Amino acid sequence: MEFSVIDYVVIFIYLIGVAGLGIYAAGRQASTADYFMGGEGLPWWAVMFSVVATETSTLTFISIPAVAYGGNLTFLQITLGYIVGRILVSKLLLPAYFKGKQTTAYQFLEQRFGPSMRNVTSTTFMITRLLADGVRLFATAIPLAIILRLGGAFTAWGDFEVYLLAIAAISLITLIYTLVGGIKAVVWMDVIQMGVYIGGAALAIGIILYDLPNGLSGAMTVASDSGKLQIIDWGFGQPFADFIAQPYTFFTALIGGAIFSIASHGTDQLIVQRLLTTRNVDNSQRALVWSGVVVALQFGLFLFIGLLLYAFYDAQSAQALGLATTDEIFAKFIVEELPVGLSGLIIASLFAAAMSSLSSSLNSLASSTTLDLYKPYFGKKNTQAEDLKISRIITIIWAVILTGSAFFFAYLQLQEGERPAVVELGLGIASYTYGGLLGAFLLGRLFPKPDKNDAMIAFFVGLVSLLFMVEGPIHNVLPGEPLVIAWPLYTVVGSLIVLLVGNFSHFVKRI
Repeated sequence: MEFSVIDYVVIFIYLIGVAGLGIYAAGRQASTADYFMGGEGLPWWAVMFSVVATETSTLTFISIPAVAYGGNLTFLQITLGYIVGRILVSKLLLPAYFKGKQTTAYQFLEQRFGPSMRNVTSTTFMITRLLADGVRLFATAIPLAIILRLGGAFTAWGDFEVYLLAIAAISLITLIYTLVGGIKAVVWMDVIQMGVYIGGAALAIGIILYDLPNGLSGAMTVASDSGKLQIIDWGFGQPFADFIAQPYTFFTALIGGAIFSIASHGTDQLIVQRLLTTRNVDNSQRALVWSGVVVALQFGLFLFIGLLLYAFYDAQSAQALGLATTDEIFAKFIVEELPVGLSGLIIASLFAAAMSSLSSSLNSLASSTTLDLYKPYFGKKNTQAEDLKISRIITIIWAVILTGSAFFFAYLQLQEGERPAVVELGLGIASYTYGGLLGAFLLGRLFPKPDKNDAMIAFFVGLVSLLFMVEGPIHNVLPGEPLVIAWPLYTVVGSLIVLLVGNFSHFVKRI
């Protein structure tokens, strides 16, 4: 079976419908408060779903089933840490944000350490989002290229051209409703698009179960016999250097997942902006904590798809199925096994996941740029209408930059000749800078004595130190065997370094 005209019509109608619904849901925008904060406040449950949809991208939709297909369920250990981290953010950081009536996460650092610290952390956030979301947007093109190839379309095109087409289409449609509707359009479209991609995943599960000769019990028997139902891995009995390099052992996943979640949901404007759109701190806390539970269930759903696919394809390796990596396994099923029209609906689900993440990134980047960098220095005398116009111009600029970043990652991927582990690549990039950001926030929140100079020194020492513990070019010039840590520990180690250096710097100045 191959992609039909009906499938392409379904995708086209979905994309046009998304743009129209997003503009309609937003209503009229009269100020940056409407554009970036949603006006009078949004319902907590809508913000909760928006947070989940923002975290979800093509990486989740395509790569998480591949994790279970090629491994087991130990990835779920991280979700327990995610829930713990969200609870701590709701108690530690959210009350401080609402008390100060802030519009970006980095205004707290300005109040504590001065404007230079706000500028540095805000800029770090932008660079992180540029790289991490470039990977996310690029990753959308990987399964789409596979689908178009397997479906017999665009066979005369090269991979790079197909990537450019997918990236450009997603960016353009997302920009339209984000540009016009602001955060309100983003949140409500996140709610709708989460329903679309979860519905698409549930539909795929139903079809796989229908096609399996021995049904669910047979699939679980195959998974159990292959050791794929393992959830907990203590990781004991191996050397320490190997232990801290493994991302999915229990304590690494729990502690790393919790600290990562504190950083991503307590210091990253991408998420904090959504939480500040609720009516009060109680609603914000409710949205945040419950989002952790929903994310855990969502990961479980996509891992379950991987187990079913393992039984469906008789436990064959990716190479035996003619695929480059297991990342391609769900895409193969979508194109080859789904009835006409349903394949298009599932791909629309994939677009939904990508657009919900991209729209959130565009609006949060525009808000941080406008409110942290432009407004304090160049727009103090602007009217509300002028600020809104500038905000939309900045949104367009970021759309172009993010699209270019995705093109760049697509180019690099083709140059290397092999597909990267996109889930770990995207999370790893974010984790790297989250350590410095979280450390700066905790230094300001928990330790009253360190000043702005201590914070600035500690922040940069934290970022530089991680270069020596993350596998990369620097390791090639280091003598001996360098220390490598698993990506869930990047944030843990980075934030600890910032706290230690910040307090040590203060101590040294007192001597």
